[in-house]
Amino acid sequence: MEPVAPPFAGQRVAVLGLGRAGLPAARRLREWGADVTAWDDGEAARAAAEAAGIATGQPEGFDLLMISPGIPHRGPKAHPLARRAAEIGAPVLCDVEFLYRAVRAASSRARFVGITGTNGKSTTTALLDHVARAAGMTVATGGNLGPPALDMPVLPDDGVYILEMSSYSAERLDRARFELGALLNLSPDHLDRHGDMAGYAAAKARVMLGNEIAVFGMDDAETRAVAAAHGGRVVPVSGHAPQPGGIWGEGALLRDDAGVIADLSGALALPGPHNAQNAAAAAALAFGLGIARETVAQALLTYPGLPHRQERVGEVDGIVFLNDSKATNADSTAYALACHERVVWIAGGVPKAGGIVPLAPLFPRVAEALLIGQAAEEFATTLAEHGVPHRIAGTLDAAVLQGLEAARRTGSGAVLLSPACASFDQFRSFEARGDAFRDLVRNLAHREAEAA
Repeated sequence: MEPVAPPFAGQRVAVLGLGRAGLPAARRLREWGADVTAWDDGEAARAAAEAAGIATGQPEGFDLLMISPGIPHRGPKAHPLARRAAEIGAPVLCDVEFLYRAVRAASSRARFVGITGTNGKSTTTALLDHVARAAGMTVATGGNLGPPALDMPVLPDDGVYILEMSSYSAERLDRARFELGALLNLSPDHLDRHGDMAGYAAAKARVMLGNEIAVFGMDDAETRAVAAAHGGRVVPVSGHAPQPGGIWGEGALLRDDAGVIADLSGALALPGPHNAQNAAAAAALAFGLGIARETVAQALLTYPGLPHRQERVGEVDGIVFLNDSKATNADSTAYALACHERVVWIAGGVPKAGGIVPLAPLFPRVAEALLIGQAAEEFATTLAEHGVPHRIAGTLDAAVLQGLEAARRTGSGAVLLSPACASFDQFRSFEARGDAFRDLVRNLAHREAEAA
């Protein structure tokens, strides 16, 4: 299904950034009638665009500007093209905004679901996708996770878009509205971009504008404050506290006012109270989409999990190796550490503000910490102050070898890669870091099996 008339015919659209989302966006917008000029500061990216028939150059006049999420459009670090947009009054939009406009131009009533939060949004997005597909719904899922928005088809009236929304994209929404939205949690992140927590929260809250159903996590004060100021219908969710009118975790049970929805002890990909909140949010959104209670319950138990989110990547002598490379800040790592009574912890990389100091209440669960990357010395100082056994391994391959030895020596049942850091000192992305960990563990398991 495509719009009857090109939705952007006669509009001059500049596309800044020709990476994962930018180049597909430029192609799609051209198909939809826009006069597209694209730019990327990288010569190779411009060459790829030109090979795809996209005109490149620094546009002076344009009606709309789409910028890749990681490029600032405000403040002292704003790209010159973004400053030009401000001068001429051209809106700066994300790719989800363009998708929304095209879908509505096609007279499609497909519903949009937006999922955001500092942590858990990828799991909740993938989990809702799993539930919706189990219900036989026509679904397109992506955004910050999976396919970019302008790689998605225009769905018919019964279709559902499930979109993971970063703060970078959310702040560039304009007319787009999500029939269902979820704000899972808020903790300090990307403050260099948004200025402070108020700016960060305001960007996230744009996903919740005009929702028919607005799902809010109640397990942190910042999100509760945004929920309290929300003018529409609020469905509260929690991983551990009763929420009348909402959904919550009670031990291993997921409940609502009507009773038990599912026993999550059988959902191996959803450990810990944080995942109970993710499951509660996904269930609330699924009910909002009209999915039957029994279908939701069964699908929660068959959810396979996502790569790099406490992913079981191997086992040696009964010691489980877990890839939680997606944990790029202390809050994410806190969720992982809280799932284990005793664990060998691999951490480090490019540190975020505050380092691992917020994790101090969980340090008693760490049998030994193995530190890698730029943050190793800083983290070693913090751990020493709290009496936590630790070593500087330096590299991930050294940490994997030392992790097995440490787990055997301390009697720990798991070695957990949960870096609490960005990856860019040693890896191009958290995915590359997790993939390397997975390969190292498989090679280690193979060597140990041969030696047995």
